[in-house]
Amino acid sequence: MSGEGGEGGASTAVRNGLIAGTGCGCLLSPLALAGTLVVVVILGGFGVLLAPLIALYLLFHGGGGDPPSQDTADQTLSIFQGDGKGQLDTSTVPEDLVDPIQKAGELCGAIGPIVIASQIEKESGFNKSLVGPNGEEGISQLPPEIFKQYGKDDDDNDKTSALDAEDSIMAQGRYMCELAKQGRALIDSGEIQETGEDGTSNTSLDLALAAYDVGMDAVKAAKGVPQTNEAQGYVLAIRAQFAKYQGIGAPPSGATPGVTPDPDATTTGPAA
Repeated sequence: MSGEGGEGGASTAVRNGLIAGTGCGCLLSPLALAGTLVVVVILGGFGVLLAPLIALYLLFHGGGGDPPSQDTADQTLSIFQGDGKGQLDTSTVPEDLVDPIQKAGELCGAIGPIVIASQIEKESGFNKSLVGPNGEEGISQLPPEIFKQYGKDDDDNDKTSALDAEDSIMAQGRYMCELAKQGRALIDSGEIQETGEDGTSNTSLDLALAAYDVGMDAVKAAKGVPQTNEAQGYVLAIRAQFAKYQGIGAPPSGATPGVTPDPDATTTGPAA
């Protein structure tokens, strides 16, 4: 539904918020963010889901300089809502990871390299040696039983290890492709509606992302992306990075990609 109470109105509000809010300078950015979020919340649930976009733009543009154009804001919003199959800006990921990220993103038509890169940032902050609180290892933080199923010796060093970045990333790609395949089958069978009654997006990509975080059983039980902070927050956090990894609103050249990983996690060595 379009209009001020639906997707169209919310999208316009977010786009305008991106343009106006990011030109206010670093001291006013919190005010701009707060004001924009109020508008978005008033305009409905779809707008709330777009709030990470505003935070993303304030993160990279809120320190001053020229605000993004309306075209750039429109492009960012479109990428956020898209299928994640855009072209990876290779300058946004560590040089030694470009090849495996590209390969993992080409394993199936449902998943692209910017999805893989965005997940890696969320999962580990590009830390190849991360050990999670539940035994997850490596840059993609797959549970041990999942890595055992999908992991191979992709870097040809005669061992299959989640602490080998290429092995981990390629296993991530295989697993995501399988989850997307399962999600597509659920949609095609009618078990899950691609757009929920409340307007929630349940594309095969959304279902795969949610399943990667909370498991496919939880997705099936909820008949879509579960209405929980954990599941929806994960999907939105990944989508909020899509534009960055396509080179829109990306960090300055030379900046280290990644985020602070889970505080409960440990490392087995220096960060990547």
